[in-house]
Amino acid sequence: MVNKAANQLGTTPGQAESAIDAALPLLLGALGRNASQPQGAQSLHRALERDHADNNPLSVLGNVLGGQGLGDGAAILGHIFGGRQERASLGVSKASGLDMGNSGQLMAMLAPVVMSILGSQMKQRGLDSGGLGGLLGQERQRIEEDKGAGGLMNAVLDRDGDGDVDFADIAKNVGMLGSLFGKR
Repeated sequence: MVNKAANQLGTTPGQAESAIDAALPLLLGALGRNASQPQGAQSLHRALERDHADNNPLSVLGNVLGGQGLGDGAAILGHIFGGRQERASLGVSKASGLDMGNSGQLMAMLAPVVMSILGSQMKQRGLDSGGLGGLLGQERQRIEEDKGAGGLMNAVLDRDGDGDVDFADIAKNVGMLGSLFGKR
């Protein structure tokens, strides 16, 4: 799947993987920041419940890699980052070497997948807005402390335990075989 993302972005698989490694903690950290206030947690909970809790993350991933749903991803990024969306793209660009346009496109690809995974986890765990805010707050703190992935992201996304969150991990998270996704 990294190869498909790289092809869609017109870059190398290594650069796409570096950008994914930079973007996922950024997305989760921003979601945690937004959910740190009760109103933000309630808004996120409503959005997940309404639009993402019943989505199969693997289907969302397939749609995004097929070029569908990027508008949804851009809208999600607008909600997550607000006026800081360009700054977020710049951060991913600097961390990965991917140009800003492709960094923004990659984040628009990842956002619906992350939201569907969070929605699925929220539903499975029976989390209310306070529980969701607490969970994301813990993850945000781990990301800030670790300067990278930790806690929830590893538990939810790094399913093969290799310390590297990639599309095969996302596939495993929804119960599919990672070998279907070209895991190295």
